[in-house]
Amino acid sequence: MAAAARRISSLLTRSSLLLSHAGRNARAGSGVSRFSTAAVAEELIVPPVQISYTQHLIDGKFVDAASGKTFPTYDPRTAEVIAHVAEGDKEDIDRAVSAARKAFDEGPWPKMTPYERSRILLRFADLVEKHNDELAALETWNNGKPFEQSAKAEIPMLARLFRYYAGWADKIHGLTVPADGNHHVQTLHEPIGVAGQIIPWNFPLILFAWKVGPALACGNTIVLKTAEQTPLTALYAAKLFHEAGLPPGVLNIVSGFGPTVGAALASHMDVDKLAFTGSTETGKIVLELAARSNLKPVTLELGGKSPFIVCEDADVDKAVELAHFALFFNQGQCCCAGSRTYVHERVYDEFLEKAKARAMRRIVGDPFKQGTEQGPQIDSEQFQKVLRYIKAGIESDATLECGGERFGSKGYFVQPTVFSNVQDDMLIAKDEIFGPVQSILKFKHLDEVIRRANQTHYGLAAGVFTTNIDVANTLSRALRVGTVWVNCFDVFDAAIPFGGYKMSGIGREKGIYSLKNYLQVKAIVTPLRNPAWL
Repeated sequence: MAAAARRISSLLTRSSLLLSHAGRNARAGSGVSRFSTAAVAEELIVPPVQISYTQHLIDGKFVDAASGKTFPTYDPRTAEVIAHVAEGDKEDIDRAVSAARKAFDEGPWPKMTPYERSRILLRFADLVEKHNDELAALETWNNGKPFEQSAKAEIPMLARLFRYYAGWADKIHGLTVPADGNHHVQTLHEPIGVAGQIIPWNFPLILFAWKVGPALACGNTIVLKTAEQTPLTALYAAKLFHEAGLPPGVLNIVSGFGPTVGAALASHMDVDKLAFTGSTETGKIVLELAARSNLKPVTLELGGKSPFIVCEDADVDKAVELAHFALFFNQGQCCCAGSRTYVHERVYDEFLEKAKARAMRRIVGDPFKQGTEQGPQIDSEQFQKVLRYIKAGIESDATLECGGERFGSKGYFVQPTVFSNVQDDMLIAKDEIFGPVQSILKFKHLDEVIRRANQTHYGLAAGVFTTNIDVANTLSRALRVGTVWVNCFDVFDAAIPFGGYKMSGIGREKGIYSLKNYLQVKAIVTPLRNPAWL
């Protein structure tokens, strides 16, 4: 079991390295193109999956929006509509919350034995594995990430996460507490009630698991809002959950937009807990809405501008590959992306030339084609945002080493871009770009890079690349972030907590810490008459 856990925990990293080797060895006739030489192939692969679920899931049934409205969801490879999805509003949230409240107050889920709940989660994980390719194809079609990443890393991780939380379901318990005087004191860890959850578009199914897994393991019911860009896979997963035996009303899913569905969920008076993953700006709005309504507790996993520090003793070739992965993974659309690459001055020039060459070798194209490393950005808004930041980098006198332009003539593809001579006060070094733009900065002393790395509103993650254990320990403790990866990056084992300092969020996802988000602690005190001992 331990060996299997280790294999799964490193799956994302190993998958990325596998893709990078495929990129270096790809032949010109393989149907995918290096960004520097050709446009995206004209003929795109038809996704091998049918879209079957586009309605809301409320009280165990797929239903239309109360208004009858729908909205389009797009293929980011082409900007073409692939389906029309039910567009929710406040009335749909009210219906979903009512169903979740009834399921919690009157239904079997919170009264079910923890072992029975765990069996349903395990059956769901089995169904995820059975439908791996369908889920992966939907994720890639709607999101644009490479199919190999979806199928070989993210869907297996989805199953692993639910098996992890299934294991916790019957291990949640309180304590017996010694007290002064003749009293028996015990604590109960009770489900918090109806949990409202809002997930983002960059990792739709992984974040589905981070939110839904611990909430269900603790015995709660859920109303989940999907990102308007990527509503399809959560609906498919919900269908599998009901096939696994989840009672009606326990998991409800409403599709729609932030100002309508998201705001209604965040401000709903009958929602007991809120969890949100997204931008820091939106997180502030969510927190305010929760406070202005019933003061529901809120977990936030927000933005980042993570430093990746390459020390003077680094193996440059390995550092270049890991820094490339830390930034370009998932088209750069990763909240913890290593988007500030700090390189010691002694190895800076060598690192820069090799980082540029690695970016030039990166294979961009149809994410369904084998060997593709980078697909399109999620939508037009994000595509234009990335291009604006590239322009800002050029205008601020950073050196554009490669990339910097649109890739191809359709869809939302961006050339892998590398900037050198980046300064800390430039926008590309301060703002979360969320795209394939690597900013390489030079440093001289350890104290200097610690100060510069911490000089940000964010504090989500950091990478450290060194062979010196003392340097690794110094940096790990000095960096004000929630996760420090030493000589690795993006290792997302189910048991490792994830969350940020400062404006990168509140609370932690994954691991034992995530269970606290969905539990209330109750103290029960009873008098003892003539106790034999205290």
